[in-house]
Amino acid sequence: MRAAIDQHEGGLDAFSRGYEKLGFTRSAEGITYREWAPGAHSAALVGDFNNWNSNADAMTRNEYGVWEIFLPNNADGSPAIPHGSRVKIRMDTPSGVKDSIPAWIKFSVQAPGEIPYNGIYYDPPEEEKYVFQHPQPKRPKSLRIYESHIGMSSPEPKINTYANFRDEVLPRIKRLGYNAVQIMAIQEHSYYASFGYHVTNFFAPSSRFGTPEDLKSLIDKAHELGLLVLMDIVHSHASNNTLDGLNGFDGTDTHYFHGGPRGHHWMWDSRLFNYGSWEVLRFLLSNARWWLEEYKFDGFRFDGITSMMYTHHGLQVAFTGNYGEYFGFATDVDAVVYLMLVNDLIHGLYPEAVAIGEDVSGMPTFCIPVQDGGVGFDYRLHMAVPDKWIELLKQSDEVWKMGDIIHTLTNRRWSEKCVTYAESHDQALVGDKTIAFWLMDKDMYDFMALDRPSTPRIDRGIALHKMIRLVTMGLGGEGYLNFMGNEFGHPEWIDFPRGPQCLPNGTVIPGNNSSFDKCRRRFDLGDADYLRYHGMQEFDLGMQHLEEKYGFMTSDHQYISRKHEEDKVIVFERGDLVFVFNFHWSNSYFDYRVGCLKPGKYKIVLDSDDGLFGGFSRLDHDAEYFTAEWPHDNRPCSFSVYTPSRTAVVYALTED
Repeated sequence: MRAAIDQHEGGLDAFSRGYEKLGFTRSAEGITYREWAPGAHSAALVGDFNNWNSNADAMTRNEYGVWEIFLPNNADGSPAIPHGSRVKIRMDTPSGVKDSIPAWIKFSVQAPGEIPYNGIYYDPPEEEKYVFQHPQPKRPKSLRIYESHIGMSSPEPKINTYANFRDEVLPRIKRLGYNAVQIMAIQEHSYYASFGYHVTNFFAPSSRFGTPEDLKSLIDKAHELGLLVLMDIVHSHASNNTLDGLNGFDGTDTHYFHGGPRGHHWMWDSRLFNYGSWEVLRFLLSNARWWLEEYKFDGFRFDGITSMMYTHHGLQVAFTGNYGEYFGFATDVDAVVYLMLVNDLIHGLYPEAVAIGEDVSGMPTFCIPVQDGGVGFDYRLHMAVPDKWIELLKQSDEVWKMGDIIHTLTNRRWSEKCVTYAESHDQALVGDKTIAFWLMDKDMYDFMALDRPSTPRIDRGIALHKMIRLVTMGLGGEGYLNFMGNEFGHPEWIDFPRGPQCLPNGTVIPGNNSSFDKCRRRFDLGDADYLRYHGMQEFDLGMQHLEEKYGFMTSDHQYISRKHEEDKVIVFERGDLVFVFNFHWSNSYFDYRVGCLKPGKYKIVLDSDDGLFGGFSRLDHDAEYFTAEWPHDNRPCSFSVYTPSRTAVVYALTED
């Protein structure tokens, strides 16, 4: 495929600049508009500029099905289409006459009180264009990602803006110790409650949150703070919305998508791209490049990769690791080739850019470079980990198996990097539960104030919430992800504003009166030092800063010396740190021997039982732990500690 692109398009670099040819392009003489719509019988550009008159600006078609029109400048030199005015393409198609938003539109807006979106001709004058001031940061060795959604990032029940996120949320992310922010729902999506995953306009940043210039300003501010900005990009499917999106764009079922059942995702109710189509490749490769070049994103989290790579989409299939599951007739080779192409493009243009793939299948070579025969991602999301925690949280922690936890955290392909997480936005959605809610449930409503007595459920919940996060970060991968608010155990769930919905079978799903109450983030709870949420937030901050200082997630040295099922104790080394977890609900152990590799003096550098973190302060942080040449758990040295029940403590080798 690379050779074919080189031969026919002059290389991947030229091929991925589709936005310089298709859609609206401006020259000194005027505006050219081109659109690939092979199914259309005729096409005309309509909009405010010509009073929506379909006879005014008819387009001509070439042999590849690309329609084109040139609009010369007005007599005074101004463009024929004013910046900010509405535009659509009116086509006579096999399924009738329809107005569509241009596929390569750079901005689209829903007018107040209207249902359909309108394409906006977006070409601001030079003095209104945002100019980036700050260089993009270098890629950090270990990624600590704060997963965010602009719209719900305010404590107020409203749709938040790019500008408010820039001013209020970015400094918080920096203070908490994360080094990357991953932003969901950037590509325009007509249905807010789709969480941004049903994309209608692939080149347009969502207008709900502000203008493209506002988004550029947000990204520039993040770079000033030293934060990478990753975009949650959706190339795995598209909205089935025929009014605003690509579905049935030229009146056919097979324009950008596969025809028939293969072109429809039965569970997501969305359309599936035909990755074997030349113009689809041009569209998607150019789309990835557009966000990197125009907005200076530092990389992507590619959504729904398992759905792309297999014709069964990973649904109702259990992956056992047998190679026949990966290299059989169920694999969509065109999709895998597209992923190799897009990773080749990203890393060829921007060697520092980060590509993370959301794959649950464990596809071999997923994170091996393309030139070595791999799919070319930098990281895969370690999706088995949150699933394991939910499975365990449905049981009593008295029956948890230490070996089971460790196996899930460390069961990943050799030399392929993972971003691990205990929970993401998926677990926070209505109908599911966050870890904090699984642990503490309705007690969170009444017993989180420090001036009121706690309950056993709250004490257990806060202790395990911290331990689950630290063991996940300690063993689960080379990167870590947290969804905004979950660092302090955000109560309740996410529910987007929605009205009642009638399903095709006549069933009515009640709405929530279009309420924003559960579609916001109560950062005030984590900041309130009179609430127990504050201790959980402080622990997460301590955990991120510990990783920043010691870089343990990417350390070459990792050794698990103990997973004791009766004691419920896990001990492991990463770098110069020794992690000791006591998951026992009541047993604390005095003079508990802990094996280590390096002799010397150790000190406590993180203690989940610290009073600052809502613990019981059972450990003396001034104590020094000297090793003895006493082999233990297959380690040459060891030292003796006190490990209280339900605590996680990190010991570091000191310099002196």
